[in-house]
Amino acid sequence: MKGIGRMLAGESLFLTSYFPEHGTGLVSFASEFPGKVIPMKLKEGESIIAQKDAFMVAEGSVTLKTHFRKRLGTGFFGGEGFFLQEITGPGQVFLELAGEVTEYKLESGQQLKVDQGYIAAYEPSVDFDLTRVKGVKNILFSGEGLFLATLTGPGKVWLQSMPIAALAKKLFPYMPSKGR
Repeated sequence: MKGIGRMLAGESLFLTSYFPEHGTGLVSFASEFPGKVIPMKLKEGESIIAQKDAFMVAEGSVTLKTHFRKRLGTGFFGGEGFFLQEITGPGQVFLELAGEVTEYKLESGQQLKVDQGYIAAYEPSVDFDLTRVKGVKNILFSGEGLFLATLTGPGKVWLQSMPIAALAKKLFPYMPSKGR
């Protein structure tokens, strides 16, 4: 059942484990797309909520499960849907995030409004909600759509500069096509 939950959060049904046959060993991993690999050392019971496909690799003591967004609006309009990844320690985990990554530490009650696709991860203490963009001109011409994510502290937030969907949209005009 854990595998089905991982699939809903964008991962595969099974996790692969690596063990050296003799002595110690070293395993190397590479990101699937241009971006950053972010190492995080999670304490016992400490969690991080991450976008789908952010999980790369972790120690065996780390658990990965589905995080379900409880608010209907954030599930339908929140960019990532209802299912995210909840990664819980203890142990070392590595996330792969698209583009450059900026970490923000929000104080209690402090808010950050951002396009949903640029949210890579956040601590569970951060409240995620949506705010409707005000003004017809902003909705029609800003390119942001109807909603912005509102992240309210306390806690850390990691933003990425180049979500895969945005990268694909930028590259599309340059892709070969039979009709062009």
